[in-house]
Amino acid sequence: MTRKFDGDRILVATHNAGKLEEMEQLFQPFGVTVVGAAELKLPEPEETETTFVGNARIKAHAAATATGMPALADDSGIEVDGLGGEPGVYTADWAETPNGRDFMMAMTRTHTELVKREAVQPWTARFCSTLVLAWPDGHDEVFAGTVEGTLVWPVRGQLGHGYDPMFQPIGREHTFAEMSADDKNAISHRADSFKKLIAGCFG
Repeated sequence: MTRKFDGDRILVATHNAGKLEEMEQLFQPFGVTVVGAAELKLPEPEETETTFVGNARIKAHAAATATGMPALADDSGIEVDGLGGEPGVYTADWAETPNGRDFMMAMTRTHTELVKREAVQPWTARFCSTLVLAWPDGHDEVFAGTVEGTLVWPVRGQLGHGYDPMFQPIGREHTFAEMSADDKNAISHRADSFKKLIAGCFG
């Protein structure tokens, strides 16, 4: 039996402003106030696992333990078939620089690697999102979502964040970075995992 969420405030264990904004939009219809980890000055725990669920659990439990609030964490990334599933859980690492994350650099690296490996086009890929809702007593619930698509080059669009300018969902003519937030949130990997979370813990 899935544990139900019965509060009106939820801590989202992320320091990523783009991800937090997405969560605020997704939770809006349910009357739940979203609080970000940065707002509470929580440290970012080290993500030492090699799976999305492992890293999401680290973040969710660290935040729930530190605050005594139920905490939701997302670990997400992009898996590129022509790169054997890379960057996967290391998606953010590919963007790391001494001055913060540079996803244009990460997307350029991805394109360079695909060309170098002579990957067959279309370059199929998927965004993955695993949500973990953790309670201070150590209980958690896990929900995983994906969205399939192809990678485009050159990148297109100014909206969204991360790999959005490079990712064109199956059956769509635009990249995530060319879509409005509402259009993207209707079909994204996070929307998929979020629907499962709502059905499981809020339904």
